[in-house]
Amino acid sequence: QVQLVESGGGLVQPGSSLTLSCEFSAASGFTLGAFTIGWFRQAPGKEREGLSCLSMDNGATFYADSVKGRFTISKDSADNTVYLRMDRLTSEDTAVYLCAYFEGSSDQAQILWSRPYEYDYWGQGTQVTVSS
Repeated sequence: QVQLVESGGGLVQPGSSLTLSCEFSAASGFTLGAFTIGWFRQAPGKEREGLSCLSMDNGATFYADSVKGRFTISKDSADNTVYLRMDRLTSEDTAVYLCAYFEGSSDQAQILWSRPYEYDYWGQGTQVTVSS
């Protein structure tokens, strides 16, 4: 199993930036192969939306058109934390933000990354509220 823990959410004003963190770890005896960490968000009454992902085997990144140029995904040097930096936030960005683990190569992720049902493990989420 893989555990994921999100952090960094909060209440921010429109136009602000915020960086979320997703720290992940494998249970004892569980071997991480080629995998991808994805960021999603879910607002009340809306479907879960794929925002971005990072494939850990080669560092490939993918973005939804809705956040491209405004959100940036990255990872730390220890390869156990993935970040999502969000710039120029608006009220439309208010949602619970979740990270998830997808087992597969970057080639697979390129096609499947935005589909929530493809992910095997999820964090609990962190609330981001953008309001003045």
